[in-house]
This record gives sequence, structure tokens and C-alpha cells, in this order.
Amino acid sequence: MNAHEPRRHPLVVIPTYNEYDNIIEIIGRVRASVPEADVLVADDNSPDGTGKLVDELASSDSAVHVMHRTAKDGLGAAYLAGFDWAFERDYDVIVEMDADGSHRPEELPSLLTALASADVVLGSRWVPGGSVVNWPRQRVLLSRGGSLYARTMLGLSIRDITGGYRAYRSDALRSIVSSDVESQGYCFQIDLAKRAVEQGLVVREVPITFVERVRGESKMNRSIVIEAVVRVGVWGIQRRLSWLNGLVSRR
Repeated sequence: MNAHEPRRHPLVVIPTYNEYDNIIEIIGRVRASVPEADVLVADDNSPDGTGKLVDELASSDSAVHVMHRTAKDGLGAAYLAGFDWAFERDYDVIVEMDADGSHRPEELPSLLTALASADVVLGSRWVPGGSVVNWPRQRVLLSRGGSLYARTMLGLSIRDITGGYRAYRSDALRSIVSSDVESQGYCFQIDLAKRAVEQGLVVREVPITFVERVRGESKMNRSIVIEAVVRVGVWGIQRRLSWLNGLVSRR
């Protein structure tokens, strides 16, 4: 953080669905790593009692908050609800973080430090210094291939465009989501990064170590991958048509 900048008040938004075995540990690590941060758990009515468990913690820690959502509407919808909650309460920094431990809270200070010279900071597995732990080769290829596909189709230079460990200046995030965002899953992360670049915001990547979850089940499924492939393909075609129309209009 720049010495001349006011002290920031970050909000860490953590979407949850059946993360009972992970969430208390993750919140504790966030609070230890960045004591000035508040935490908002956006729970999609987890049948395993995740939301109620965090309610108990929130009753004794004023920095912990719970948003009880009534349905499992997906990652994107949970984050957008969390962002609105943060905007209403004037947080100046908003962080995306997974509940399963794959995003290490101990690395959050490096994201916040980088935000002193950026509007958006992405925790990146695929820049020098970044890494993944306990991933099978197939998962590595899927993630790298997804980022390469999105970069190529959208003309972006971001190395880890599907990653979900991010820090935003609140005013920058507000501008990014000012129009409708309908994408979900990995595609939600691609969508927000694309919008940030299109708006001319400063986007930085910092290396992180991504650790595969130890407890619970991954929310990744085929429909999430298909959505990303289709939406990115459509955006890529629209980008090329726009370029061609501009070329014709200049003749």
C-alpha cells in the first residue's frame, strides 16, 4: 500500500455451498492474515449447515457476516449479491476468495499490496512464481488450455483469466458490473476480467500457489466448462465482427 493512501477496509466475499468442513478454518486464516478485513459468507442455502455454522461465529466476531441466499444460483450470482452488499456499506476494497482452501489467505496481503498500483489484482497460477499443488495433469491442462483459449479469442494478455482469487478497488468493480452480468462459473471470472480490460482499467497479476481442496467436493462440472467455451466463443466472434466493421467503415 502506498504510504500516502488512506488505510483500506477490505471485504472478503466467500461464496459457499456445503463447505461446513472448511469455512471456519478459512475465515480464521483470513482474520489472522489481514486483521482489518471483514468477511462476508454468501451461502446458497447449504443443506450441510454451512450458513448456520458461520452465524454462530458471526455472533462473536463483528467482522464476520453471513448472507443467506434461498437457492443455489451459481458462483456468479452469489458474487454479484456479495458485491452489492459491499457497495451498500462503502467498502473500498472487495476480494473474491474460494471457501475450500485453494486460495491461501496468507497470500492476501500480496494482492492488497499490488492494488496500490492497480484497479484489479488477479492471483495467478500461470505467471512466474505461481504454481498448483496436488492437481492431476488433466486438470492442469484444462486450466491452462482454458486460459489460452480465452486469451486467444478475446485478445487479452492475462495469463490466468479463469482464476477466482482477486482484489478490486470498489469503484473499479462497480464500473465493471454496472451492466448486466449473466455468466456463471469460470466464465464469470473471464467476463469480469474482459470488462476490466475493455474499460481501460489497470489489471495486474501476482503469483499465487493454488492448493487443491482436501475436504469436500469440487463444484466443477461439465456444464460450467461448456458455458465458458460457448460464451467465450460468442464474445470472440463479436470482437472479430466489430473489428471487421470498423475496418470497412474506415475505407
